[in-house]
Amino acid sequence: MNTPLLYIWQQPEWPHWHYNQGQLLPLLSKVAYAQGLLLGRVADIGMGQRNHTSLVVLTDDVVKTSAIEGERLDVASVRSSIARRLGVDIGALAPVDRHIDGVVDMVLDATQHYQQPLTEERLCAWHAALFPTGYSGMSKIRVGQWRDDAKGAMQVISGSINKPKVHFEAPPANAIADEMATFIAWFNQTTPEPLIVKAALAHLWFVTLHPFDDGNGRIARALADLLLARAEHSDQRFYSLSAQIQSQRSAYYQVLEATQKGTMDVTAWLVWFCENLHAAIVQAQSRIDAVLTKAGFWQLWSAVAFNERQIKLINRLLDGFDGKLTTSKWAAIAKCSQDTALRDINELMKVGLLRKLPQAGRSTGYELVL
Repeated sequence: MNTPLLYIWQQPEWPHWHYNQGQLLPLLSKVAYAQGLLLGRVADIGMGQRNHTSLVVLTDDVVKTSAIEGERLDVASVRSSIARRLGVDIGALAPVDRHIDGVVDMVLDATQHYQQPLTEERLCAWHAALFPTGYSGMSKIRVGQWRDDAKGAMQVISGSINKPKVHFEAPPANAIADEMATFIAWFNQTTPEPLIVKAALAHLWFVTLHPFDDGNGRIARALADLLLARAEHSDQRFYSLSAQIQSQRSAYYQVLEATQKGTMDVTAWLVWFCENLHAAIVQAQSRIDAVLTKAGFWQLWSAVAFNERQIKLINRLLDGFDGKLTTSKWAAIAKCSQDTALRDINELMKVGLLRKLPQAGRSTGYELVL
């Protein structure tokens, strides 16, 4: 008896994708319109504000692409790592470990160097950046190398050890070198499908191959971001697809599993991808609103002379300050004494820009008056 086909990579047509173009065209038009609207608004703000918006988006992207895999990264550390690389002044920097720097390095390499070709060496460097210790959790893995399946077939499993549920099994390790050579060649070629569709296909194709022991999802999303950056001819990111995917995490895994167990018609996956890409771009409009609000604030207060410490702290408050602002936090961020911090605060209270928080506590807190 013939073994029934179970996974998409076992289909005779693999890897020749096909999809319903008529079903996709309205979605692609909607995404293109949203992209144009967003990039047009971004063009109206100054370079400094664009850099800051990109910092916020990239921070969200790095944090959420790891959260999809169940890994929690410290937001302040991620922001500090990105700010150093972008040259954006955010005041006091949080400590950063090698792992966070590695995730940031991969995301920035994908988006800032989107014109460079994809190579096996580049993919392996991304993988090594994700796992600088050579371990994934407590497990030692092959870093910067294709998997070898020494511990068995590469499977995506959920459930308990006694009752595991296999959601997907990747192609055998002995096929990965050839499969990845085909993928990389396609990735670098000019192909007929729109780059948005190519981004979705690259994501699906890479996670289906699952060429590494771990980190395949994060690399697949970085590859999609690279192609989206190519589509926009921009090395700055103003929306986070990973953040949108994380908000739809269950649906994301469901549509991937259904597609990987289906035929070479991947229309359903492409529709899901485009719908969530559109949602991510629309969500980014609120970030631009915040940037424009910030610009309007400084225009309103342009007649008032602030010192550098006050400007830095006001900007932090406008960006959404974590926790309660106190004189000690002001002093730490502004790198000054608490007496100087208190004088800065009192001056801002005098002009009506700051006020005391009503909550009682061991230390007085302050908030911005908008």
